[in-house]
Amino acid sequence: MKNKKTLLLLVLLFVLLLGGAGLLYRLLGQSVEAKQLSTQPARQEEPDETDDAEQTAQKIEAPDFIVYDAQGNEVRLSDYFGKPIVLNFWASWCGPCQSEMPDFHEKYLQLGEDIHFLMVNMTDGSRETIESAAAFISENEYTFPVLYDTQSSAALSYIAYSLPTTFFIDAEGYAVAQATGAIDADTLQRGIDMITEQ
Repeated sequence: MKNKKTLLLLVLLFVLLLGGAGLLYRLLGQSVEAKQLSTQPARQEEPDETDDAEQTAQKIEAPDFIVYDAQGNEVRLSDYFGKPIVLNFWASWCGPCQSEMPDFHEKYLQLGEDIHFLMVNMTDGSRETIESAAAFISENEYTFPVLYDTQSSAALSYIAYSLPTTFFIDAEGYAVAQATGAIDADTLQRGIDMITEQ
């Protein structure tokens, strides 16, 4: 009888633990999802000695970098300034990257004349190669521009250690917002709105 009570108590505790974990997951999951798209904090200029005015906020310039197109030509991010830019870091082996690609492609087909979509592949040469990335793009019939970060200069410039990571850059070349992790179509549209409503 004592063993049955102990077993029943353990089962009850386990059920309560699972229920609490599920509740925490839902609450924390909503919080993370809502905050997934974050704006870039404005830098504050130090006031000079002659000016007692309030500190003025400065926009943050998007760091330039060099990557390569499919033909091996050098490409700079700054080549695309003049139009808003959606800059996405991805890899073909990355499940979350794969899940967001259809939304990026759909937006590219809708807005590609007005916005640059730059899909920067994290090409390390072993886990991800130009060939494996190109095969993934071809198999899925994606037509947006794919660039290859074979020297990791873009990833280092943007501290893009987690995939996928997306940056939203305005036409003047200022980083406005970023998202880490896979984003859905609504979040992608919110980011696009932030760089087109200026």
